[in-house]
Amino acid sequence: MASHGKRYREARGTVDRERAYSPLEAVRLLKSLPATKFDETVEAHFRLGLNVRHADQQLRGTLMLPHGSGREMRVAVFAEGEKAKEAEDAGADIVGSADLAARIQDEGFTEFDVAIATPDQMGVVGRLGRILGPRGLMPNPRTGTVTNDVGKAVSEAKAGKLEYRTDRGANVHVPLGKLSFDERRLLENYATVVEEIARAKPAAAKGRYIQGITIASTMGPGIKVDTTRIREVAAELDEEREAVPA
Repeated sequence: MASHGKRYREARGTVDRERAYSPLEAVRLLKSLPATKFDETVEAHFRLGLNVRHADQQLRGTLMLPHGSGREMRVAVFAEGEKAKEAEDAGADIVGSADLAARIQDEGFTEFDVAIATPDQMGVVGRLGRILGPRGLMPNPRTGTVTNDVGKAVSEAKAGKLEYRTDRGANVHVPLGKLSFDERRLLENYATVVEEIARAKPAAAKGRYIQGITIASTMGPGIKVDTTRIREVAAELDEEREAVPA
């Protein structure tokens, strides 16, 4: 494994790896670390007490960040006829059917962030599972990406609707925005994500559910966030607002 660069080592030396910071402290520390030449993405990483080998303990859903993710979402839509035009009018970047599927299958084309399909296209899309599935791009009715209301789905995706799901290690990774976001926007996005993950707790989950939270920028070290008040994030945020400049 390649060694980390000087900037990363300097940043890691600033972070107390044994300490769990409050959300405000974690965000301020993150923004104080040595900067890169590009606007890094800030992500929250949740370690959950779930056994994802059981279907009833897998987590998957969508959420809207109050301040968006700061990322321009590229949307691909599988549709034909009027639904294809509806997708185009709503701002879809790529629209197609068998031709789009062939491009993905034969050329490995996956230069999009969200894939949406009308129900009648799932016969075409289903054959792409091995390519789209591992990348988290497979349309799914549970997340609203298999729908006849493609205009609404495209508009929501363009507005920053995000999908989250557990990986094989029962972790969930969700973007919180860009490092250039001010503290208030990052904190309010963080609170929204925490509340959603807590709300989505599977009924079959046993023991401690949220076992750890870390936030990090694209090129930076992880910063542990205190989970002892996990049910009071909104209240904690209200207290922190007084300390965060508008």
